[in-house]
Amino acid sequence: MFKPGWRFFLSSWVVILYCVSVGFGGEKGLERLFSKELLAHSKMEKVWEVKVPIRENENLKELVLVDNRIYAISNLNYVVSLNRNTGSVIFSSEIAPAGFPVLGLGHYDDELFSIIGNSIIELNPDSGAEISSERLAVRATCPAARNRSNFYVAGIDRRVHCLRVEDKVQLFEAAAKNDSIITSIVAEDSFVIFSTDAGNLVRISPDEPRFRWEFEASGGIVGPIIKDGDSLFIASEDTNVYKVNIIRGKLDWKYQTNAVLDEAPRVTEEAVYQYAHHKGLASIDTGSGEGMWELVEGVDLLAERSGNAYVITKEPKLIVMDNKAGKQLYSVNLEGVTKYVSNVVDSKIYIGDDSGRIACIRPVE
Repeated sequence: MFKPGWRFFLSSWVVILYCVSVGFGGEKGLERLFSKELLAHSKMEKVWEVKVPIRENENLKELVLVDNRIYAISNLNYVVSLNRNTGSVIFSSEIAPAGFPVLGLGHYDDELFSIIGNSIIELNPDSGAEISSERLAVRATCPAARNRSNFYVAGIDRRVHCLRVEDKVQLFEAAAKNDSIITSIVAEDSFVIFSTDAGNLVRISPDEPRFRWEFEASGGIVGPIIKDGDSLFIASEDTNVYKVNIIRGKLDWKYQTNAVLDEAPRVTEEAVYQYAHHKGLASIDTGSGEGMWELVEGVDLLAERSGNAYVITKEPKLIVMDNKAGKQLYSVNLEGVTKYVSNVVDSKIYIGDDSGRIACIRPVE
């Protein structure tokens, strides 16, 4: 289904010419994406900046961060894969016909996978070439998960379907005891865990529908489940963020936001960041579950470094928060920025605009 076309070749030349113009022609390209103030007064530096090919009737829809790649996806389902450290183009291809639903992008070893339309697609992550395509028996309700042996797909039939990787033969199916709709799945070789819209968090064996434990929140769990070490972090419509032990399925802590949640938390080593409508962004201590600060205008975490959270707001602005002190350090205008992706791995910040211009910046000493 991925079909490299004219834009694969054009994108390489666009990136080369654009980087030359930015690198040797001053900061004109940089100014159009974010202000000089950001670099000059905020101890930030540009890592890279590129312009992906966007046609007149097209715009950049979203940025997706998976492992060491940034995927720039247009509203017409055209995708450009970029090395997140250098900005270099890895491949450029049509992911699906315009209007087709694309449900998640996942990496496993040397493979990229997604549910596109009603099929599970496997791709070469270096070329975008299709490895396999298998039509699903039921429509999926959330992105697929994968371990070494199997894919796990949640269907509208309220079942998790375990499909063998090599031939997509179904090995088993499993469901919550209350037969609720599945909202998210995480899988590793030793476990599979899924959540539901009734508030269930269920661990089963990866090779058979054997229940290990079940945790229940008071409201539906909004995906995805976030796994960090031996802990799971979930957001619930009951207004709480939960930290659950992955081994025992027991509650470590919960944090009440006083708002119905519809987005999953961002989790770093020191903090959990949760957005709630009309309440803004809250920073929660990962270990204790104690609130550190709330920022009403905050929308999402961009990155974190040395105890400081780099937060984007609605305007948009970049606000830097000191987690321990619970106070704002400074803010910078991000006029022109319409796209971003949250990075919980390191301090790199990825931002873009509708025209397909994407930049990576980072804080410096």
